[in-house]
Amino acid sequence: MEILAYTQEHRIFRESFRKFLQKEVVPYVEEWEEAGIVPKSVWKKMGEQGFLCMWVPEEYGGMGADFLYSVIVAEELPKTNFSGLAAPLHSDIVVPYIYSYGSEEQKRKYLPGCVSGEIVTAVAMTEPNTGSDLASIRTTAVEDGDYVVINGQKTFISNGLNCDLLVLAAKDPKVEDPHRAIDLYLVEAGTPGFEKGKKIRKIGWHSQDTAELFFNDCRIPKSQRLGEKGQGFRMLMEKLQQERLMVAIGAVALAEHILPMTIEYCKQRYAFGRPLTKFQHIQFRLVEMATEVKLGRTFLDKLIADHMEGKNIVLEVSMAKYWTTDMVMRVADGCLQLHGGYGYCEEYPIARAWRDARVMSIFAGTNEIMKVIAARVMGL
Repeated sequence: MEILAYTQEHRIFRESFRKFLQKEVVPYVEEWEEAGIVPKSVWKKMGEQGFLCMWVPEEYGGMGADFLYSVIVAEELPKTNFSGLAAPLHSDIVVPYIYSYGSEEQKRKYLPGCVSGEIVTAVAMTEPNTGSDLASIRTTAVEDGDYVVINGQKTFISNGLNCDLLVLAAKDPKVEDPHRAIDLYLVEAGTPGFEKGKKIRKIGWHSQDTAELFFNDCRIPKSQRLGEKGQGFRMLMEKLQQERLMVAIGAVALAEHILPMTIEYCKQRYAFGRPLTKFQHIQFRLVEMATEVKLGRTFLDKLIADHMEGKNIVLEVSMAKYWTTDMVMRVADGCLQLHGGYGYCEEYPIARAWRDARVMSIFAGTNEIMKVIAARVMGL
């Protein structure tokens, strides 16, 4: 019995999105990887076809669809063997902050553009000296009448160059409690004092526009704050469950893409007069990896079902985020090994998959932090 109850509408949506990717994404991957960025026109095409923020209610321009539509997009993107188009980050990690905590005015102003692809979003938490320890951020937001003046620097910001709207975490230096000092603000691209730095050169995710962001006396209205003052840290904690679940979905989907590709290669590659799949050692290695992938899928689907029911699964999602991202690295490394020397060559897809899988254990909270969270929830 399947854990997730996909309907015919879900299956039609999946097939439609696959066709979109084959037409609008796959033919241009090498070009975008070389350029180091995905054109914003692709975001608009995704929006036009209904592949962004599907869950947003109709009154704000969305479809009002269930979470499984987001799962489908997050699963199909890795099957292109391409990580540059960070649509799940926009649709299911950043935009939910606006919908959940934004004022009615903010929602009507921004959500329709987020759905249409006219507005690309990013979330800015990480700083040069602060990663997973969000309470230690240094970017300040000082109130000045009806405005807030922001100063500081953010780094490793995905969608950093393409973003039109930023959910920014900053602290009020006058508030002593580091958790109560943090607020979230909506900052539009082009606001004086907000500058986008260079794209960061990375081992993988070459076409993902990961960038540094700078704020120098950046003045925004107080009305751009999300929610009540002092609630930023709480908001971040509440949304991290879904963020880390999205990462686990991507990790399992990538592993599910890499393994069949490698099995097919091993069937066609001969050594000593027979296919690699006829060697017992290679059979065992493939079976071991296939077992891990299936375990990951079963665990993941159960968590998706629980999340859709509104359950608190912070413990399980922390476990899943670290285990699935470690798992996809093991699978990617094992599959590259089975490709032999060809696996280390750029023309073979496994090379990019191997590079792109590596960062998944780092972002959205490192896997070490996931274990810290799990230990706390377990009362250890």
